[in-house]
Amino acid sequence: MNTARLRTKRVILPTIAAVAALGIGGVVWASTANADLDGGERDRVSAVATEAVGGGEVIDAESSDDPDEAYEVEVRKTDGTEVEVTLDKDLSVLRHEADDRNDANDNDANDTRDADDRVLSAAERNSAEKAARSAVGGGTVVDLDASDDGGEAYEVEVRKANGTEWEVTLDSQFKVRNKVAED
Repeated sequence: MNTARLRTKRVILPTIAAVAALGIGGVVWASTANADLDGGERDRVSAVATEAVGGGEVIDAESSDDPDEAYEVEVRKTDGTEVEVTLDKDLSVLRHEADDRNDANDNDANDTRDADDRVLSAAERNSAEKAARSAVGGGTVVDLDASDDGGEAYEVEVRKANGTEWEVTLDSQFKVRNKVAED
């Protein structure tokens, strides 16, 4: 038996327990777990991200496991475009990048955009979100795109409260074509 390793465990485990009891463990876990944020922390992170891009709706916010980054926030602006905002632990904006798939202002003559690159209208988004959430029994829509697959008009990713993510595909009349729980 490795007694040095056993002694280390005897010191480290009580230390971790003490840190967790003081409430510090929750902060450490949130910053390294890459899990969705909850409550006040999500509200603060969301407010900074939406202000950085000039307004919109946060569709996903999570802690980051990348060095020097604390949070990654996906914001859908009122025009339908999506922007990823990266923040540090002090909630300073490190960068924000537009999602290429929604670049409707690109006037490149060689543009070969597919159907899945088009920006969806608010009515399309609302109908697709409602249909997808209904198909899986509720949840939060974390991604919604037009589809260029045959017979499919929309691809919707829904996250349930238990963490399960569903990929729901809809036709142009917002009828469910397929739904699959993702690993």
